[in-house]
Amino acid sequence: MKKKILGTIIGLAGMAALAMSASASAHVDVAVGVGGPVYYAQPAVPVVYGYDGYRDDRWREREWRRHEWRERQWRHEQRREERWRDYHRGW
Repeated sequence: MKKKILGTIIGLAGMAALAMSASASAHVDVAVGVGGPVYYAQPAVPVVYGYDGYRDDRWREREWRRHEWRERQWRHEQRREERWRDYHRGW
């Protein structure tokens, strides 16, 4: 029985020592920071000279469509002139 009481006392003393050491390590930090406003500068865009496939292909496609439109207009004018000549040939 004495051993149980002694074990309990030692256990409680150990827990009290742990609690005291935990409270003894409590501290307060004070920090002062000084700084100006932060500005973000966008990085420069790299300039690459040479072939830009997307833009070059779009340009070529536009030119091709323009060419096709002119060709259609020219053929339309040719057919109109031929019809006019065929109509007026009999005069």
